[in-house]
Amino acid sequence: MTASTPRFPDIQNHWARSFIEGLAQAGMISGFPDGRFRPDDPMSRAQFAALLQNAFSKPSKRPNVPFVDVPVKHWAIGAIARAYQTGFMSGYPGNRFRPEASIARVEVLVSLITGLEITTAGLTEVKAALPELYDDFGEIPNYAIDRIAIATNTGMVVNYPQLKRFNPLKAATRADVAAFIYQALVYTGRLDAIGSDYIIVRQKTLKLSHQREFRGVWVATVWNIDWPPQRGLSVAQQQRELLQIIDRMAELQLNALILQVRPTGDAFYASELEPWSEWLTGVQGQAPDPYYDPLEFAIAACHQRNIELHAWFNPYRAKTSSHSSASVAPHISVTHPEYVYKYGNQQWMDPGVKVVQDLTYNVIMDVVRRYDVDGIHLDDYFYPYPIAGEDFPDDKTYNAYQAEGGTLSLSDWRRENVNQMVQRLYKGIQATKKQVKFGISPFGIYRPGQPPQIKGLDQYESLYADPKKWLEAGWIDYIAPQLYWRIDPPAQSYPVLLEWWTDNNPKQRHIYPGNRLSMLDDKDWSFLEYERQVDITRNLAPQLSLGNIFYNMKVFNENRFGVVEKFQSSVYNQPALSPTMSWLSDTPPAIPVRVRVIGNKLIWNAAINAKIRSWTVYQQQGENWTLHKILPEEITEAELAPGTYAVCAVDRLANESLGVVASIQ
Repeated sequence: MTASTPRFPDIQNHWARSFIEGLAQAGMISGFPDGRFRPDDPMSRAQFAALLQNAFSKPSKRPNVPFVDVPVKHWAIGAIARAYQTGFMSGYPGNRFRPEASIARVEVLVSLITGLEITTAGLTEVKAALPELYDDFGEIPNYAIDRIAIATNTGMVVNYPQLKRFNPLKAATRADVAAFIYQALVYTGRLDAIGSDYIIVRQKTLKLSHQREFRGVWVATVWNIDWPPQRGLSVAQQQRELLQIIDRMAELQLNALILQVRPTGDAFYASELEPWSEWLTGVQGQAPDPYYDPLEFAIAACHQRNIELHAWFNPYRAKTSSHSSASVAPHISVTHPEYVYKYGNQQWMDPGVKVVQDLTYNVIMDVVRRYDVDGIHLDDYFYPYPIAGEDFPDDKTYNAYQAEGGTLSLSDWRRENVNQMVQRLYKGIQATKKQVKFGISPFGIYRPGQPPQIKGLDQYESLYADPKKWLEAGWIDYIAPQLYWRIDPPAQSYPVLLEWWTDNNPKQRHIYPGNRLSMLDDKDWSFLEYERQVDITRNLAPQLSLGNIFYNMKVFNENRFGVVEKFQSSVYNQPALSPTMSWLSDTPPAIPVRVRVIGNKLIWNAAINAKIRSWTVYQQQGENWTLHKILPEEITEAELAPGTYAVCAVDRLANESLGVVASIQ
């Protein structure tokens, strides 16, 4: 509605420009002979009467009574008579009108409500809300309170510059009156609503929620499994491939990307502690050219699509047999080759050495400090998976431990090295950025025989990982046991294993089982298998089984056996926020403010200083409310079909504010 060049030169950057322009375009208001509007001048009672005559056509309610101080030749005598006859305005004792006197803000609104005969349901409730809306409520005259309550409820009050200062007794400026009358015309359906940050909207709120669910996918960079598809691609192609992944996730209504950023003591981000990854550029230590930071790029793209990004680290793997370029400083195999051991056809750091312990901790905490990650994630690789007939060569480190008086057995010592790393990371993350989640995805079997029918690798004795202890100590915010087996075979049954994990969770952390989507073959591993696994996970939601993480993204990328359409139609056919974590924070953000409807658009603003990650829009359907859509922080409007909606603010830990209700006609 606001033209690039205003009708009046003195309203170019004025807060009320849209209101003034709107009335002028409708032929209801004009300026002075010099072409100016003088928006900040007080409006006289005679000017107000003239504006009422232009804006409203109402039948007479009473006969005219001439005022002694309004001469027959007064320029506004007709408008004053009309304002009196239609009930908009009255005089003062002694049959005086005081045409040149200014009119107070409260008087303007009382006049409009009275003349238009506007009423409202629930007046008592609205009046009770006025002290919260207006800091100067006590200055409103008693006679005017009912009408100001009605004006507030109908969206006719416009307060500038302070939203909570009504200034009832202050002389109304010409801009004030233009805004009040414009809003009255909006209420009566004669003009279209416009956006303004200064319109008082009395917001009806209610508590809303939906079934939360963590919907994650692993994107592996090692061996170029998922991204980038090969080493040395151009930056443009790397970014295009990564955006395709994130867009596909959005299409699937997934809400968490687990991105591998440190596969082998290297980095998929700018780091002074470790070199650029060979898996990215083809040469270890070589930065992308032209330069960009893949982790920073991925975080921004994810957050624009309401997807969390969890940075995935391998704490101890140093090199694989597939590396073709030479290692360069500051890779640990160059700076401390004495602590990197060949094991099988790979190289591994020694978890028992302080240099390695500090490096792993510092690398991860560096990312926590510098990047807006939502989570830190470790997988199942602690000590390497055992190779038959080959011992992990950390005997020198263990012997040194014993020489210093250490009494733990080799197995217990190795487990303690891992335990200390997990505990240290959890405490460090909590102390640095409490809002960053810490999760681990261990091998899916804790120990053979737990529960009794289960057979398989003993991670407690083979990988020296003790996830049961981590859960008992509360050192992690979520655990994602890799339940990479089918439902029916009893030796590694998906539901049996999942129930074991939910039964061994005394600190009530979240459990997001990992699913081996890479096995999808439309035979033994049909889509129905995964659909059933998700249903089993959901059925255990009361026991904090609150989502799934799928390995790996490649299956979604290639849409193997139509998996994308099947997920969209059955598994994830509704949007969902990730579950909240009350031990990190359960304080909801401030509710959206200035929620308003303009045409078929619901529009809102963030409260001042509110820390918002996204917005949820709910729709009322009968007696129920359903989540309609999730929008990123920067989008504060939604084009919607007629109906009743509510918008909530969401913080980075997925805590939702109360919903502010609005209806679209």
